[in-house]
Amino acid sequence: MPRYGVHAMVWVGAWSHAEAERAIACAARAGYDLLEIPLLDPDKIDLAHTRTLLELHNIKAAVSLGLPAEADVSSVDLVEVRRGSAILAKALHATTALGGDYLGGVIYSALKKYSRCASPAGRANAVAVIRDLAREARLANIDIGLEAVNRYETNLLNTGAQTLRFIDEVGEANVFVHLDTFHMNIEEADCVGVIELCAERLGYFHVNENHRGYLGSGSIAFSPSFRALRRIGYDRTIAFEAFSSSVAGEALGAMVAAWRDVWSDSNDIAEHALAFMRREFADALRSESLVSLGERQRVG
Repeated sequence: MPRYGVHAMVWVGAWSHAEAERAIACAARAGYDLLEIPLLDPDKIDLAHTRTLLELHNIKAAVSLGLPAEADVSSVDLVEVRRGSAILAKALHATTALGGDYLGGVIYSALKKYSRCASPAGRANAVAVIRDLAREARLANIDIGLEAVNRYETNLLNTGAQTLRFIDEVGEANVFVHLDTFHMNIEEADCVGVIELCAERLGYFHVNENHRGYLGSGSIAFSPSFRALRRIGYDRTIAFEAFSSSVAGEALGAMVAAWRDVWSDSNDIAEHALAFMRREFADALRSESLVSLGERQRVG
């Protein structure tokens, strides 16, 4: 069975002591196994305080981030590349200190809208940085996830297939694809096909409605994707992500274009999402079992 996670920005827009206490306590109370902590500023998180709260509430942590424009590891400017590499080193240290086993997100480029295609030299820089990061992460038993996001948030990895090719270039076994239904809905021609294509290289899965609100209230058909996850034997993290302008805060809100209040009750949307994901995964099992039974009956 997978572990179910939730993005901390469902509750908070930053990470003060009070915000950490709220997000961790609420995620645990809702029944989640894991809280995804966005590392907007690695220097401003009290790691010991957060680790204590995680242990108190018996909940695991994953760390995610998107690199800023001035620290773009896919740049041809080596000053920017070094800046990004230093941020990733701090993020890896934070993941270790929090007892986490996953560091991911848009860590192979800046999280921004680009005005041109990625250059071969910039791509090579990103590959080298992720390779070095993965080798360090392996020493701490941490997996690295590369999130394929839409064309307005990166110019490098928009699809699962692109991410797999990039991972092949990196050449480290602890680097995985991170898929997100919000971005898949924009960029993938076949959402089921890309899940099956990634298969054992799929390390993290974001469940996200097309408008970033309540699951099942938008245009995304989730059931086929959950059935595909079942078929590939997926047993890693399935995490709910949603953003609303009044909660996300100015910094992240600008990064993900959360310009309106899609929802207002954090606890309600989080509890609804967990029930939705569990139900979809259970229904996928029943559906696949019925298909298998039908095939056996036809053969018999």
